[in-house]
Amino acid sequence: MIRVLIVEDDPMVAEFNKRYLKEIKGFSLVGIVHNVSDAKEFLEKEEVNLILLDVYLPGMNGLELLHFIREQKMTVDVILITAAADTEKIQTALRLGAADYLIKPFEFERFSQAMEKYKDKFALFERKQVLNQEDLDERILYGDQRVSGELTQALPKGLTNSTLQNIIHVIKSKDGSLFSTDEIAESTYISRVSVRKYLKYLTQLGVLEESLTYGIGRPVYFYTLKKDKLNQVSMYL
Repeated sequence: MIRVLIVEDDPMVAEFNKRYLKEIKGFSLVGIVHNVSDAKEFLEKEEVNLILLDVYLPGMNGLELLHFIREQKMTVDVILITAAADTEKIQTALRLGAADYLIKPFEFERFSQAMEKYKDKFALFERKQVLNQEDLDERILYGDQRVSGELTQALPKGLTNSTLQNIIHVIKSKDGSLFSTDEIAESTYISRVSVRKYLKYLTQLGVLEESLTYGIGRPVYFYTLKKDKLNQVSMYL
């Protein structure tokens, strides 16, 4: 399990981050603190793999904590979750080795993408002492894009590998039965609008069969998985 510390001064935001984290397998919340001083004290006593860090904190800000972590050569990673959107702060965070940077407000989909990508890298480093170029390119440097001489097989703009995997996983659990956009949205905690984009993409690839049902109120699209066509997205799974 990846041990996570949330550093956030707003109790409501901290609770949202906690709930989001609980929905993703492989992570364990080990604590929530509200300022840099408490975060430093926590890091001295507890093992932490990943910090979900806000920039705007009382007293010292989050970037100062990130600088301290790097200065002390602590083996802990940091993902920024903050309203700080100016390029100077973003560049500073990235130069100090932030694993990702989420600007508030954000949807669960983006949070899930960041966490799944981090989990994938964490598992790779835990499993292997030495990486080959393919591992480095596909799993670390270029993420969802595939490398073979040049970058290929990128998903359409606005779609991400981790979210597609999440949606495919839920679809496969339906075991061939009909399902709607709303059902997938409820199961994945992804917005209905976003889910619709992925289902449309999978329909275009022939992985799903779409049907329109008219009833009381707005018409509803239903989908069925064509298992024999899953190879169309195998490079993403």
